[in-house]
Amino acid sequence: MNKEYMALLLLALVAGGGCQYGSGSAPGVSVVDFGAKGDGCTDDTVAIQAAINHVAGKGGGRIFFPYTQKGYRLASPAQETIDGKPCRGQLYIPTSSMNISFEGEMPCKLLYSYQVRPMSADKKFKPTRFGAMLPANTFLFSDWQAPEEHDAQARPWSILSTLEGNSCNGKFSIGMVSIKNLEFRVHLNKDKMYPTQSAVNFQNAARVNIRDSQFCLNEQVGDAILNKELMPNPCHTVGLMTSGDQNDNNVLDNVAVQGFRYGFVLGEHVVANYLYVHNCEEAIVFHDSSHLSMINHIVAQHNGKVITTTRENLFGHRKGPCYVIFGGVDIEGGHGLKPAVSQMTHGVYDPENRLHGSLLWHCPWGKKEFIVEGAAKLKVSTVE
Repeated sequence: MNKEYMALLLLALVAGGGCQYGSGSAPGVSVVDFGAKGDGCTDDTVAIQAAINHVAGKGGGRIFFPYTQKGYRLASPAQETIDGKPCRGQLYIPTSSMNISFEGEMPCKLLYSYQVRPMSADKKFKPTRFGAMLPANTFLFSDWQAPEEHDAQARPWSILSTLEGNSCNGKFSIGMVSIKNLEFRVHLNKDKMYPTQSAVNFQNAARVNIRDSQFCLNEQVGDAILNKELMPNPCHTVGLMTSGDQNDNNVLDNVAVQGFRYGFVLGEHVVANYLYVHNCEEAIVFHDSSHLSMINHIVAQHNGKVITTTRENLFGHRKGPCYVIFGGVDIEGGHGLKPAVSQMTHGVYDPENRLHGSLLWHCPWGKKEFIVEGAAKLKVSTVE
């Protein structure tokens, strides 16, 4: 335990172990009480981890992030292991049987423009340029450059990770993790034009509950003047990965992912109300869902493949049958627009025919096609 962490923990204990926030809100600890600045310059990694450790140490609870315009900067490298347990997170959740909840102060405004547009003929729309993202949300951002990892079965480098545990096939280490009203931004290397880091890895949580949150990159993904756009990613990065096999429940409500090789990596017992996925090579990826999962609605704009199943034991998940009902998939293919890597080639890609269930898709404009490869046991229909 280093001296900086001890000092921050003592500061929090003197303050009474945390604060109450928001009118009528349940008590919780604020990362500010543990020394986090949220000024966009200070490395807040140690302070935020101190808040997580404090909450985990008392059996669970809520960790609150007050809104700041500059966001909470994470510059410290991810740790390969914690107490001998696989981690690979800049921030990690210690082993616990209780719920750890992360909550931002403001409702999260979802989606950014990730298309690369030149100057329009009437000059009404200016060329897309790299620039600062809007400070509309309570957000954490990483400017650490993660190592390249090309092994599909390896654990991803992430901003926030659970630790590998010993419970069930999912190797769970914690009972439940929740996120509400938060945005996680991963570093985009402008020389490579793809991220080497994932946003959030909850594969070792038995239950996951995400609401009104976003997982994206810390830059727009292209520049029309510099002629740069998102490139195919040799690294197996993911925006949000939920629980592994034999989990209890995964509930997602109004959640967005943008800019990764895989948008969502999901297993069984998933119930999702509204998912946005933009500019991912594979938008919604299932590895195993022997218990039925249901997704009410997906808005998928500019993704190479919209619905897929894993072709290997991705991130250590075993391959299995995937029973899923997709209530509606609203697509925009992005054909003819940059980035080329996220122009749609498949609506469903399931070459091993592991998907069982039904899917309804709709394309409001553009190239109205939804190519299905495999998926012999998935009933696919469209709204004319």
